[in-house]
Amino acid sequence: MTPVLPLPKYHQIYLVLREQLEEGRFADGMPGELALMQQFSVARVTVRRALERLASEGLIAREAGRGTRPIAPKDRAAVAGPGIDASLPGGPDRLTGLLENLVSVSRHTSVRVLEVDVVSASEPVARALQIVTGDGVQKAVRVRFTAEGPLSHITTWVPQALAAGFGERELADKPILVLLEESGVHVGRAHQTISARLADAQVAEQLGVSVGSALLAVRRLVFDTRDRPVQYLHGLYRPDRYEYQMQLSRVGDIDAKVWVSREASAQFH
Repeated sequence: MTPVLPLPKYHQIYLVLREQLEEGRFADGMPGELALMQQFSVARVTVRRALERLASEGLIAREAGRGTRPIAPKDRAAVAGPGIDASLPGGPDRLTGLLENLVSVSRHTSVRVLEVDVVSASEPVARALQIVTGDGVQKAVRVRFTAEGPLSHITTWVPQALAAGFGERELADKPILVLLEESGVHVGRAHQTISARLADAQVAEQLGVSVGSALLAVRRLVFDTRDRPVQYLHGLYRPDRYEYQMQLSRVGDIDAKVWVSREASAQFH
């Protein structure tokens, strides 16, 4: 864990584990306390405080003799009571210029494909893509590099039928949205959120940062022009090499002006 962040170590661990739970990383069970102690290089009391926080929010269940297990999103309200929102976050985001921006980025960066495989959709992925849990999806994990080093760690899920035309070689050469367009998919709109996340051990190694370092976290659900989900993306970016720019303008009557976004672009350095 990094001592630079003004957060207690247990809270850093809680944030990392919470994000992994939302991604469905622990479908086969949570790591034990000893494994977590080794992963984060902390004492047992620190791990236990993090797990207690997750349990209090209804994200995990801790049972004597049976270990710790994740609680499915659909069951969390019953465990934690009201106030737990398990719905997919995000607001509407236009895709104007997005393909062009991705093509521009791809020309000035390189990609290392870490994983490409057809897997069974976890509950969060299935909910996002509006398919049945267990249906086949192509999961791809890639790291994108600039001349200065690693920029982003991207995990994407695409319904198996839509990803049949491309694999590891194509994913190393082109952005998935471009590959989808070339396969006949007409990209329409997206829901996107930008937040923050602390790097776990696996991502930290790939991005060349310390465990617990702050990263920009992007979640994007892309729809085609028929409003069908075609791609679900989790992206983690080094904030020292990536920035997201938006141009805002005021519209409406003088007594009710609001800010609206006209354009958005991703910049890297």
